[in-house]
Amino acid sequence: LSAYFCFLMTALGVTAGAHRLWSHRSYKAKLPLRIFLAAANSMAFQNDIYEWSRDHRVHHKYSETDADPHNARRGFFFAHIGWLFVRKHRDVIEKGRKLDFTDLLDDPVVRLQRKYYKSSVVLMCFVIPTFVPWYLWGESLWNAYFLASILRYTISLNVTWLVNSAAHMYGNRPYDKNISPRQNTLVTLGAIGEGFHNYHHTFPFDYSASELGLKFNPTTWFIDFMFWLGLVTDRRQAPKEMIQARKERTGDGST
Repeated sequence: LSAYFCFLMTALGVTAGAHRLWSHRSYKAKLPLRIFLAAANSMAFQNDIYEWSRDHRVHHKYSETDADPHNARRGFFFAHIGWLFVRKHRDVIEKGRKLDFTDLLDDPVVRLQRKYYKSSVVLMCFVIPTFVPWYLWGESLWNAYFLASILRYTISLNVTWLVNSAAHMYGNRPYDKNISPRQNTLVTLGAIGEGFHNYHHTFPFDYSASELGLKFNPTTWFIDFMFWLGLVTDRRQAPKEMIQARKERTGDGST
């Protein structure tokens, strides 16, 4: 249970934080929530918020080209993990420089996390998940470290990478059949709502990253709960009329 709680916190740091809040600005979050999401993002240990959001914006702008950091046209392994083992293609660097990321560094939470990223990762990703079970209920340090820290970290990495690999290769395309991203149910279950990838690339500004009222999306539920608490404002959504029109115009006819 402790490991799974850390997994959920890790996932929210990426999905609700680096992805939907900072990369896409699909909603606004007040300071306490931004601090929580930054801490959860450090637990994820997937580069700091600035780097993660920068790469993701470039991915959307130049999806499935050489300027895409994890271009799925280069194969499953490259899109999943291989892109982290090689130097970035020169197009990623050259075209990425043309995008504006000043809004990210305008956020003091992003700047602070970036400045102290390494120490925050050690604390959030490894020390706290190991120390809490040992201190509170007498779990062995061995079990706490290898389950709540290492195994949880490994699983969370691969679940996130599946959005870049599997969700760009396997599934249907009800919103736009002309792009690679797909709707992938298994990725959705693992990545707490990030597998509706054909929808997301069609309507990247939508805070839910899926059609509301129809889909399993724990990240959206979390954002809605924070809205109810008054910590979230300005949730952006694609109108139903726009979604239906796009389905009819470019979708593959699936549901």
